[in-house]
Amino acid sequence: MTTRSQNGPRSRQGRARDAGLATGLAVVGICVTCAPPAFATDWYALGDKLVMDRPSQNFYGLPGLIEMPTAESLHDGDVALTTSRNGKTFRNTFTFQITPRLSGSFRYSLLYNYGNGVKPGGTLYDRSFDLRYRFVDEGDWNPAVAVGLRDFTGTGVYSSEYVVATKHVGSKFALTGGIGWGRLASRGGFENPLGLISNRFKTRPGGVSAGNVLSGRFFRGDAAFFGGIAYRPTERLILKLEYSSDAQVKETNVMGAPYNSPFNLSATYRLKNGVDLTAAYLYGGSLSFMLNYTFNPKHPKYPGGTEQAGPPVIPRDYAAAASWGRLPQTAPEEALSASAGKALAAEGLRLMSFSRDGDTVVLHIFNPRFDAVPEALGRAARGLTAVMPADIDRFVLVPVTETGMSMSAVTIRRGDLERLDHSLDQSWQSYGLARIDDAANRPVRWGDALPGNFPKLNYKFSGYLDPSYFDPDSPIRANLGVQAKATYALAPGFSISGSVRKKLAGTLQNYSRANDSVLPHVRTDSSLYDKHSHADIPYLTGDYFFRPGANLYGHVSAGLLETQYAGVATEVLWKPVASSWAFGVTMNYARKRDYDMLFGLRDYSTVTGHATAYYNFGGGYLGQISVGRYLAGDWGTTVSLDREFANGIRFGAFFTLTNVSSTDFGEGSFDKGIRFTIPLSWLSGQPSQNGFGQTIRPITRDGGATLNLRNRLYDIVRGNQDPDLQADWGKFWR
Repeated sequence: MTTRSQNGPRSRQGRARDAGLATGLAVVGICVTCAPPAFATDWYALGDKLVMDRPSQNFYGLPGLIEMPTAESLHDGDVALTTSRNGKTFRNTFTFQITPRLSGSFRYSLLYNYGNGVKPGGTLYDRSFDLRYRFVDEGDWNPAVAVGLRDFTGTGVYSSEYVVATKHVGSKFALTGGIGWGRLASRGGFENPLGLISNRFKTRPGGVSAGNVLSGRFFRGDAAFFGGIAYRPTERLILKLEYSSDAQVKETNVMGAPYNSPFNLSATYRLKNGVDLTAAYLYGGSLSFMLNYTFNPKHPKYPGGTEQAGPPVIPRDYAAAASWGRLPQTAPEEALSASAGKALAAEGLRLMSFSRDGDTVVLHIFNPRFDAVPEALGRAARGLTAVMPADIDRFVLVPVTETGMSMSAVTIRRGDLERLDHSLDQSWQSYGLARIDDAANRPVRWGDALPGNFPKLNYKFSGYLDPSYFDPDSPIRANLGVQAKATYALAPGFSISGSVRKKLAGTLQNYSRANDSVLPHVRTDSSLYDKHSHADIPYLTGDYFFRPGANLYGHVSAGLLETQYAGVATEVLWKPVASSWAFGVTMNYARKRDYDMLFGLRDYSTVTGHATAYYNFGGGYLGQISVGRYLAGDWGTTVSLDREFANGIRFGAFFTLTNVSSTDFGEGSFDKGIRFTIPLSWLSGQPSQNGFGQTIRPITRDGGATLNLRNRLYDIVRGNQDPDLQADWGKFWR
């Protein structure tokens, strides 16, 4: 089954351009040389106790010994990329420290000569997810304690659970002991002590249920002890010895791996740029290697950015003196508008409309440059101090979309800018003094729009990489080509957008397995689009953005909505400017496109729609729950949780449960996946709204499938309102 990676999430402002996963991972790889050496001197915290710096990873990509886990955690927000090779087993793991205590991992393993369900002895491409929670911090006398689930949804190849404790002794030693179930009890097992609670814990159900959450097995069956010691003789070198409770049954009996001892040895050398190199001698007969790279999105190479400083605040007396004889004290609005437009253009901003009411000027501003909206607002406000007459005291800055939909109105007093220009805590004071209101009553009207805004054509040419992952016969396939994208803003609210691309080379069309889905083939025939398209139109739509009322936003899109569907999509969003809550409703009519992805349509059509609640928990955590009807006609719920850092890097996970049974859904049992966005500004230090984003599904099936729509309102609106404005206000004076 081909698994097409779907379009990734948008950036915090909803404008990061989607790119292929391979490109995104290439960028993450570049981080090895781009990221600062932030870890060589960092101390690792367990509660209030500081011990050696960040823990090293085990061969499963988790903080651990060699194959066994420990109770240590990475730094909050750390991302660890691990690849390891042990005989005929090749593991690749992505681990994210979701909170200081909770971590999650996605693992993609290649098990050669394992048998893949199609042919005996074939390679198994296994996908698995892990979760781990540290529920006791290490103290002066007590160890840290953590509980974990390994491969809790998947084929169950690595299915196991554990409770583990770790205690540091001085700055050089760490002792670990734990009890495991499942694979971690396949050697030295004894009767489950949880059997004292209930007899059901004494036996562990068998069988394979690919993709289901294996909750019926959790902490059931025999248990076994494991443990080990880590010794750090120098700052760079870590030596480990462990006793493993994993008997490697399948690896030994089927794959032919040696197993002569439960003891494993390893040596890890830590480089300064977050890279660990590990060599290990496993199970008394196998020399193995591992490469790990850990970075933290909180620590870019260029803190604060490398862009040139914005304009200074010009006190109104100086501005009046500088403009003496050039701009009359009571200047006509056209002259003020022209001066404001030039000041904004110097910062990469576009002035859409300008008006004056007494001592107040109102500017509708389109920001195509800055990923942090407060930076655009700050530069606009400071630039206005140099060109506005002395009697202008208030700047009302209204961020708008490319088609002029207003999202908020930020009022800044000129006197506050002058007073706070050299204040030590100018950012937070200026945020407290700024007024942020809804801008429903401040639209960009046709008669008010300045020349050059409507109509206006924007376009760009680029290459593209369209990848596919987790095909059971070929883990990585991709198409490579060139593309052109354009948006034609006709009038306030109205635009036409489209994209054309030409494939130059690729292997996506090589998929040959039969489609076994019993549901309408709303996504599982992706390979047919790959085989029949050479020059295609990914999307071509007419769009209308509007404000139906206070705190309300609307969007209607019609045409070729995405690569596989045409139709009409509608959305209404309720989002107060200062609220952490938002609610949206979508209603779409979709009809399948012909496989050549041009203008032809197929017979299948459907109506989909969802009601969605969004909540910003603070600290960068964003939650979302959607309830409604999906492309295959199934009904259900999608739940997602994302963590977004102040610099725009975002990681998230989601799952969808519908009224389609796991049997009818097929391999995977239900829709789930992870997603990420990496902005270019984090890598380059220059402000940019471009980035790399991808959604990764272990398997793409027809249940729980949605349209891949562009311009979702929540992503567009929230970056221009609180609490996002507050989170980014530190860049107001940048």
